[in-house]
Amino acid sequence: MSDPATLAFADLQPEDIIATLDDLGFACDGRFLALNSYENRVYQVGIEDDAPVVAKFYRPGRWSDDAILEEHTFAAALAEQEIPVVPPMVHGGATLHHAGHHRVAVYRCYGGRAPDLDNFELQKQLGRLVARIHLEGEVSRFRHRPSIDIDSYGSESIEYLLDNDCIPADNRPAYEGIAELVLDGVEACYERAGSTREIRLHGDFHPGNVLVRGEQLHIVDLDDARHGPAVQDLWMFLSGDREEQAPQLKALLEGYTAFRGFDARELNLIEALRSLRIIHYAAWLARRWDDPAFKVAFPWFDSRRYWDDHVLALREQVALMQEPPLQWLDY
Repeated sequence: MSDPATLAFADLQPEDIIATLDDLGFACDGRFLALNSYENRVYQVGIEDDAPVVAKFYRPGRWSDDAILEEHTFAAALAEQEIPVVPPMVHGGATLHHAGHHRVAVYRCYGGRAPDLDNFELQKQLGRLVARIHLEGEVSRFRHRPSIDIDSYGSESIEYLLDNDCIPADNRPAYEGIAELVLDGVEACYERAGSTREIRLHGDFHPGNVLVRGEQLHIVDLDDARHGPAVQDLWMFLSGDREEQAPQLKALLEGYTAFRGFDARELNLIEALRSLRIIHYAAWLARRWDDPAFKVAFPWFDSRRYWDDHVLALREQVALMQEPPLQWLDY
């Protein structure tokens, strides 16, 4: 049987959300909207005579309180540098609140759209912001948060999928074979990159975590903040084939290097990090499959078609990792 916190999280109801915010001292007006989040439960909540807020209910068992507070501290430090990161609100002297079995943080609400990746001026602006995040990120290290690495994102994810019979029997031999080749390819990429530096990162910096509204940008969701190479916070803004990615990379790094140096050897890691993310994502879905919300949102996960496509994607990654890395024209 699940523990009480997990049961409460799975059965979170609108009245629980409103009651929790009321208990924290927010005068809720009864309106709420579920936002696009599966790992945690995130809601926009209306406040009487004020702007709405965003309430984040943390999934039990994923992060310790200490790890969550490290995320909050990092976000606050970035905001103090006038980097447009959205930190949790300090309310009652705290950013992390305990309400019954729930752990909750409250944020100011910002709207916007995802960035246009073909807008090179916007790419330069993103590069500058990432560099400034990394300048703060290299000042110290997390004590309670791990790294993005081959073991945690790759080997452990593959082991979980195989040990828990998450893969249809017909797909299992193909998956086992390609998974081994992927890990070999990732290791080869890391060997080519050499000894690169790990710093504190956003960790999950993709277009969905950037809100564009007019001339303003806001960076949200540092829930996956970890240690890793700087390029981790850049590669997810590259899209299309190599020819399309080259000018995107040039714009990102033109903005980035205006504030911080970039180790061009890390370009060897782009396809390795993409491969690890693909594997880790599948294992994340498997680890959350007991959550009814995942079965509704990802009904195709346990289908043969999904695993056929997954194996094909990994085969493509093996080929991409064998190609020369993207070139930075200023390198």
